[in-house]
Amino acid sequence: MEAGIKYTCSMHPQVLKDEPGKCPICHMNLIPVQTAKAGPQNNRFTKMDSAANRNMDSSSNNEIPTNRAMPADIELSDQQIRLANIHADTIGRTGFGSSMVLIGTVAFNEKNIETISARVKGRIQKLYYKNPGDYVPKGAKVYELYSEELNSAKQEYLLLLQRKGGPGNSVINFNQLIEAGRHKLLLWGMTSAQIRALEQSRKASYTTAFYSPVSGYIIQLHVTEGDYIMEGSYVMRITNTSSVWVETQVYASQLPQINRNGSVTVQVPQLGNKKITGGITFASPEINPQTRIDLLRVNIPNAGNQLKPGMAAYVYLNNSEYNRITLPLTAIMRTGKTAYVWLKIGSNEFKMQSVMLGAASGDQVEVSSGLKVGDVVVVSGAYSLNSEYLLRNGNNSMAGMDM
Repeated sequence: MEAGIKYTCSMHPQVLKDEPGKCPICHMNLIPVQTAKAGPQNNRFTKMDSAANRNMDSSSNNEIPTNRAMPADIELSDQQIRLANIHADTIGRTGFGSSMVLIGTVAFNEKNIETISARVKGRIQKLYYKNPGDYVPKGAKVYELYSEELNSAKQEYLLLLQRKGGPGNSVINFNQLIEAGRHKLLLWGMTSAQIRALEQSRKASYTTAFYSPVSGYIIQLHVTEGDYIMEGSYVMRITNTSSVWVETQVYASQLPQINRNGSVTVQVPQLGNKKITGGITFASPEINPQTRIDLLRVNIPNAGNQLKPGMAAYVYLNNSEYNRITLPLTAIMRTGKTAYVWLKIGSNEFKMQSVMLGAASGDQVEVSSGLKVGDVVVVSGAYSLNSEYLLRNGNNSMAGMDM
C-alpha cells in the first residue's frame, strides 16, 4: 500500500480504511485520499485525531454543527473535482414560479347575472320560458301578470287623460297628475312603449306583459304558471355568458409565487385543448383554516358560448417578474435551522455561504438573501464537498453560519 494513502467514502467520511474496498454503510467503492504531511499549499487530507473521529461517528448525515470557529473554505485538486462530479453555475434572476399549473372549473360570471323580479303583486297568467337553460333574447316577453293594483293604476291613468281639458277643470293641473300616474306605471314595470299603446287605444288589458332587460340563459326559475307572487319576489335569474369564470384553488404557501397582475392562460381539454388568455379578477381574502387553501377566479372571454359551466380546465399562471434569485434544491445544504451553499471563489477554491430561503417550486427554491447576481454556486456535487470538508476539519468545524 502506498505510504500516506487512506480510503474513505465520499458519502460517509467517518469511514477510514487502510485498504481499498466498499463502504460498510452504503456499499459504494471507497476513494483514495492522502493523509499527507505536506503543508496547506498541498491541499491534501490531514489525519483527524480521535476526538474528531468520535465527532464524525456521531454525525452520519453530513450536518455541520456550529460550535467552534474555523474558516468555511476548501481547495480541491482537478482530479478530486472530476471524481466528485462538482459543477458550478453563475446565478442570475429568473421568472420564479412561472410554470405553475392549477386545475380549475368553468363557472358562471356572477357579475353578468340579472335577476328578474316582480314589481307588483299578482298572478302569473302566462310564462313564456319554462325551463332552466333556455336562452332569452333581450327585450323578449318573459311572463304576463294579472294584477288588481296594476289594473287599477291603468284605469286611473286613462281617467286622467279623459278628464284633461274637460269643462270646469281649468283649476286642476292635469299635466302634473298625468305625469305622476305615468311614473307609477313605469315603477311597476310597464315600458314606455306599453304606456304609449295604452294612451292610443284608451283601453286597458287585464294582464300586463313583462320583458327581459338582458339576453342570456336562465340559470334559475322560481315560478310556474298560476303562481301568485308578491312585490319583490324572484321570477328568474338570467346570465350573459359572453365571459365566464374559471375557479381554482391554491395553497397558501403558493400565494407569494403568484403575480396577481400577470396574464393567465386557460386550457380546456373538452374543446380540443383550446387556450384562452385571461386575468385574475379575485383572490379570496379568507384562507380555509383546515385546508390552508385559497380561492382564485380567472375571467376569460367566451366566444361563441363554447365554454360551459362545469367544464374542467388547466390554469397556467404566467409570472412575468424576473427579479428573484433561485437555485436547484441540490445546491442547498442544511444543518439544523441553517441553510448554506458552496461558492466557487477560485479555479479550485470553494467557500461556504449562509443563505435565507423563500418559497419552493418544483426542483427550484428562492434565495431571499445571502447571494447576489454573479455569484458562482456549486449546483452539483455539493454533498461531496460537504463530506470532504468534514473529513478534513471534523464536524464541529462550522461556526457563525446561523443568520
